[in-house]
Amino acid sequence: MCNRAAILAALLFLLFPPGAGSEDFPKAQGYQGIWFELGQKGDYGDKYSGGLGTYTAKHRPIAIHAPEARKTFFVYGGERNHDRHLLIMAGYYDHETGQVPRPTIVYDKQGVNDPHDNAALCIDAKGHVWVFVSGRSRKRPGFKFKSRKPYDISSFEQISEEEMTYPQPWYIPGKGFIHCFTQYTNGRELYWNTSPDGVTWTPPRKLAGMGGHYQFSAPYQDKKVGTAFNMHPGGSVDKRTNLYYVETHDFGVTWQTVDGKSLTPPLTDPHGPGLVRDFESEGMMVYIKDLQFDAEGNPIVLLLTSHHHMPGPQGNPRTWRTAHWRGGTWAYHDITTSTHNYDVGQLWIDGAGTWRLLAPTEAGPQRWGAGGEIALWESGDQGEHWERVRMVTQNSALNHGYVRRPVNAHPDFYAFWADGNADSYSESHLYFTNEGGTQVWQLPYVMKEDFEAPAPLTPQPGLPIAAADR
Repeated sequence: MCNRAAILAALLFLLFPPGAGSEDFPKAQGYQGIWFELGQKGDYGDKYSGGLGTYTAKHRPIAIHAPEARKTFFVYGGERNHDRHLLIMAGYYDHETGQVPRPTIVYDKQGVNDPHDNAALCIDAKGHVWVFVSGRSRKRPGFKFKSRKPYDISSFEQISEEEMTYPQPWYIPGKGFIHCFTQYTNGRELYWNTSPDGVTWTPPRKLAGMGGHYQFSAPYQDKKVGTAFNMHPGGSVDKRTNLYYVETHDFGVTWQTVDGKSLTPPLTDPHGPGLVRDFESEGMMVYIKDLQFDAEGNPIVLLLTSHHHMPGPQGNPRTWRTAHWRGGTWAYHDITTSTHNYDVGQLWIDGAGTWRLLAPTEAGPQRWGAGGEIALWESGDQGEHWERVRMVTQNSALNHGYVRRPVNAHPDFYAFWADGNADSYSESHLYFTNEGGTQVWQLPYVMKEDFEAPAPLTPQPGLPIAAADR
């Protein structure tokens, strides 16, 4: 009898999973980000901690501008009642009304307080909003959710429960989804699979396994998908190093190097095809921050190199730099330095040839903690020279971090991030800025109405600065 009951319960779960009804999903009282600390502490604080609602940089994308709906949709890791209880949240900014709705609770992580379980976002050709909820190792599963209506986050259906971490889904028009993700098969190994509709998927295939990797994938138009990644010697993330890049031009059927040499996955030789630079031999650690493409489709990798995995001056210099494939070789250019390995920002490449970096490159109120004050840097010569043109935040009480770029970023919602105290628990607010970095808005932490306008920070933080102020 017990076995029959268990079987019946399992069938009911498959047929009617949580959230499978047509009713709207619950809403949160406002935009409240998750606070987290890893618990790996040294003389200068935790390895990383603070407001991590837009963590990790390897969950990508987390925001997408949908011109058809005149909205920028986004996901983030929310918190319930200041108890570090992770909620997978979805919201949007309405570019017509200048308002945001109460955010939707897509999934309650049921006691998990770890933003490694945050989500990534995708929108298909019909406008359905997809939320790929990360799992963690083989201990916690990941989930795929699909909105019931196009360009609508009021209700979702659960599509799958599976093993996946660091989800990176991309929708390629005319082809479907290609998903780059991680499984803990022998360390953090890289996988991919594809689907025409998001429901039926090919089996996961291993792309790389050299003891572990962190990857940053991105599409170039509908022509190819590339991925840049590092490796973890002996499986240790505290020794992450090297830079690799590979790409596919046929929706994951085959893979090749940047110069067109065919590859046979999985890649297992740390010094084999795909290696861009052997940073290990230079004694450098590598923290990849972003992957972008120039107008010709050449990859640009944003990375930070360091000399120690823990915070504090022993890791200096922590150097922001770009690696750009052009003229048949990789060109490297330094941008600036930072105070923490987990200072995270991203690149914007516009059609006029201007490169922009929005990142917490400046020391914040928690000097040696993750994040800091956000600055806008620009280059007009493909990254060879950079100028810090303005501070986007300044005189903050909490560190700002994990600055993220929306897909098809709208000038009015150009970057998205969270703040938090890197030294001790705090509330965490969510922010966005415009293209010029001249105005920052804070999403409403507690909402009295169903729709409210984000509050502009005053005085405006985006004031021009002189190079001498640095």
